[in-house]
Amino acid sequence: MTGRNGGADLRPIDPSPVVILVRPQMAENIGAVARAMGNGGLFHLRIVAPRDGWPQQRAYITGSGAHRILDHATVHDTVEEATKDLHRVFATCPRPRHIIKPVHSARGGAAEIAEAETRGLRTGVLFGPERTGLDNDDIACADSLIRYDLNPDFMSLNLAQAVMVFGYEWWLARTNQQPQRELQVNETHIATKGELDNFMHHLVRAADECGFLRNEQKRPGMVRNLRHFFTRGEVTKQELMTLHGIISELSKRRHGA
Repeated sequence: MTGRNGGADLRPIDPSPVVILVRPQMAENIGAVARAMGNGGLFHLRIVAPRDGWPQQRAYITGSGAHRILDHATVHDTVEEATKDLHRVFATCPRPRHIIKPVHSARGGAAEIAEAETRGLRTGVLFGPERTGLDNDDIACADSLIRYDLNPDFMSLNLAQAVMVFGYEWWLARTNQQPQRELQVNETHIATKGELDNFMHHLVRAADECGFLRNEQKRPGMVRNLRHFFTRGEVTKQELMTLHGIISELSKRRHGA
């Protein structure tokens, strides 16, 4: 703890992943998350649709001196908005079902993030609401999942504990800064989530127009599956531009242009 009114002298250790809290319910929990982040060397905090709004003074009480993390936190309406400038997004998920994505342990996920950071990629980790966790639409925005290896008969963690486990593993993993692999991208770059979202809107719009998504009951799941396909790897901007061109050309031909 710190006795200083302004809190501890916490500063970003970059590169470092963004912690993204999705629809958190209690200000006290956000403060406890900031405290855990400070312990693990994490600084960048984004809050998606907090139930009680932001900022909240109660968060500073449970933050125990992590004022600077809370002061610099940003608020976003959607997961898509909170991740649009990131290249790799991971989602914490205790029981992934009916989802085809890479699943890492906390240690494996932290190592993967640290490795991506050595290649200049911006990363983030999604943590879900206290009661329900992340839903399928949230998880569809992530490239990979992180599942903690805990007692299978009791895997209940509060929000700050979940962030603390990840922060500890990332703190250890960041000491190994040698890239294990490299993706040659030539004159393009790894697409950000915002660029991928733009492509997904184009693809879904075209799929709606041609009638592929006409089954309203199945449509949400089909759209999520399309997103899962494109978020499992590091898609480049040039590849997305090529796919944009294909969709546009197919649409022209369908309309007799």
